[in-house]
Amino acid sequence: MMPVPRRRGPSPEVIRRRRIVAIGAVVAAVIAVVVAVVIAVPHVHRKHALPPPPPPPKPFRIVFPEGFTRAQMEVRVRDVAKIARRKSHKPVNLNEAGYALATRRASIPCFKPHAQRNLEGFLFPATYDFLAKTTTAQLAQEQLQAFCENWRQVNLSYARSKNLTDYDVLKIASMVEKETLAPDERPLVAAVIYNRLHAGMPLGIDATLRYGLHIPPTKSILESQLASNSPYNSRKVAGLPPTPIANPGLASIQAAAHPAHVHYLYFVRKPDKVHHFFTASDTAFAQYECAHGYGC
Repeated sequence: MMPVPRRRGPSPEVIRRRRIVAIGAVVAAVIAVVVAVVIAVPHVHRKHALPPPPPPPKPFRIVFPEGFTRAQMEVRVRDVAKIARRKSHKPVNLNEAGYALATRRASIPCFKPHAQRNLEGFLFPATYDFLAKTTTAQLAQEQLQAFCENWRQVNLSYARSKNLTDYDVLKIASMVEKETLAPDERPLVAAVIYNRLHAGMPLGIDATLRYGLHIPPTKSILESQLASNSPYNSRKVAGLPPTPIANPGLASIQAAAHPAHVHYLYFVRKPDKVHHFFTASDTAFAQYECAHGYGC
């Protein structure tokens, strides 16, 4: 029986080439899969991604100047709300009646006593942003928060040493705000008020009478009004008025807490309508008034 011839397998060189071809095919397949995924993922992402959110609404702005009364702030709310409605063509929550109600009384955590039934003096004058959905209560609360932020900066130890309450300081600050245009005169006007209180003299500040009788600053005070028994008539009634007469800024509050150390008892507006003449002498005061046409 003849032997069966042995079959020879592929040579090592052939095997090596086959392996290279196989590896190349695998690598090519992997690359193809990766490329397909890279191409497909952005397409899927673009297909299912949410559109970008709309930009936030642009806020409106309301400015309450220092020295504004609560009544003036109510009018400012009315006017600004009307402008906001006209510009946005949408309803606006702010309104005069709502603001009047929201600023009638509140609890003020930074002040003693906390419960206040008259918010004149506590509605901090500043610039506030609001949206169409902002309520008058929210605006009023922002003002009270701003008041507390500023009130906490004031050292009241000197005023308290003169037997003045925190509310007394706020009343004095409101008078300083209404009487001064020149910033450096605030501590001087505060000093006159302190000195007159100490001497038991009526304060003689017409801004208190204007507030109590609702006399506009553009109108002269009549003799009959000067004879009024209103508790705000500081020409007749000694002591501080029953409430603040405006909403003061921080500078006037600081001046009311830290008056200048001078002996002035009188001041009168100079012809420039900005600065005052200060003196401790009633004679010098009368002479100055006479010389500048205020009466002799």
